[in-house]
Amino acid sequence: MSFQGSLGFGSRVTPWVKRLLIANLAVFLLTAIVPALVPFLALVPGAILARPWTLITYSFVHGGLWHILINMLMLFFFGPPLEARWGGNAFIRYYLVCALGGAVLSFVFASHAAVVGASAAVFGIMLAFALNWPNSPIYFFGIFPIKAKWLVAILAGISLLSAVGGVRDGTAHFAHLGGFIAGFIYLRFSDTIGYRVRRIRNAASRSRFSLVRGGGQKGVEQSIREVRQRHKEDERLLDEVDRVLDKISASGLASLSADERRILDEASRRYRSN
Repeated sequence: MSFQGSLGFGSRVTPWVKRLLIANLAVFLLTAIVPALVPFLALVPGAILARPWTLITYSFVHGGLWHILINMLMLFFFGPPLEARWGGNAFIRYYLVCALGGAVLSFVFASHAAVVGASAAVFGIMLAFALNWPNSPIYFFGIFPIKAKWLVAILAGISLLSAVGGVRDGTAHFAHLGGFIAGFIYLRFSDTIGYRVRRIRNAASRSRFSLVRGGGQKGVEQSIREVRQRHKEDERLLDEVDRVLDKISASGLASLSADERRILDEASRRYRSN
């Protein structure tokens, strides 16, 4: 599989992608040398109370060379553009949320089977990539192009049919679905916040443009001065919104304080009529 486009797809390994690649390869080599570690790290949903750490560690254990090769290739191809766009903190948080989603769905529907592999997290990464760059062409074997959105839709459909149909091929289909679902819910919530902020900025920009345009013979410079005098409070609020957005980008929505959430609510109410 290869990529053709302008994203620098897989061309530069970003910091967290590099760390995840190294961690997965290190655990693979360690479990190959000491196979007794696998039951200690693998997720067995029915035994989660005895080994709660396996909610995360299972995603670093793989069942064979082909298993880890596919997952790491997907991470290498799809991960860097996302980390470059979101920032490292947001990227690793999303990765772990998708891994937990795979564990939760496995707990619900496959309580006795051992689950290993980074597939849930990687499938979540693929979903996020497709939502950000839906029409980016992915080339299988450098020949067969398919848009990212259709590739993810096909993989999700295969996982759903295999899970519901009870296919026993040694693949944790419910974990794959869990990664998709957790990633979708997480991104949906994040997109809601992002949409609200974009609406605030667009409405404020329209308001400013309208006032400047209506300045008539006074001239643009005088109109701008009048806008700033009449809307000092708007300027202050937008500066605060920009600061909050920077914090969300760096540390995620969960890092916001009550006052910072109130700023977003206030801005949303002020420009709702626009």
